[in-house]
Amino acid sequence: MTKSSMFKFLMCSASFLILTACSLPKRPPIESTSWMVAPERNSAPYAPRSDVWLKMGSVSTTPPFDGKSLVYRLGDQRYEKDFYNIYSVLPNEMVGNATRQWMNNAHIFAMTVGQNNSFFPFYTLQASVEEFYGDYRFHPEAVVTVEFFLTVSNGAKTNPVIGVNRYSKRVTLKDNTPAALVIGQQEALADILRQYEVELNKYAAHLPPPLGR
Repeated sequence: MTKSSMFKFLMCSASFLILTACSLPKRPPIESTSWMVAPERNSAPYAPRSDVWLKMGSVSTTPPFDGKSLVYRLGDQRYEKDFYNIYSVLPNEMVGNATRQWMNNAHIFAMTVGQNNSFFPFYTLQASVEEFYGDYRFHPEAVVTVEFFLTVSNGAKTNPVIGVNRYSKRVTLKDNTPAALVIGQQEALADILRQYEVELNKYAAHLPPPLGR
């Protein structure tokens, strides 16, 4: 084949591909549904235990639950992510925001502020989200496990850890839909925060002196 013939062949092939691509039906973009886990505290607040502020520190999430996709457990070693159903924000941000608002409404401390607040934190609450998924191996359940770490800023004079508490909650779901899972996770997280506020109130009654006090 001569160079001229080869050039004509390539041009014809390119034109055919362009026309074929233009004639293909357009597929709609993949749309995802966003969900938010945001439990609210509605019970009466405590009498404040402390006149200082509590700062909500960092919240970490254990893989594979650290992404925005809902996670389903389908076997003992099999987990599946749902890319069509996602959380509005990352799970660690949801749990951190929910915990800060919950403890702020509890009034155990004078105020519970966010991580990005510039005020010096005398006491800091951090958390680790160890489980955050739907378990579908037997019957549908929402699974949430959170560990809390309360510390004091004391210039490393003593052990800064005041208390470590771990809670795990399972909630039976009415069906296997994403909506049911999110509702179950919200119920599970609310129950965990209800349990932890009792312990936090006990800690606040006997706080070690912070730095500068």
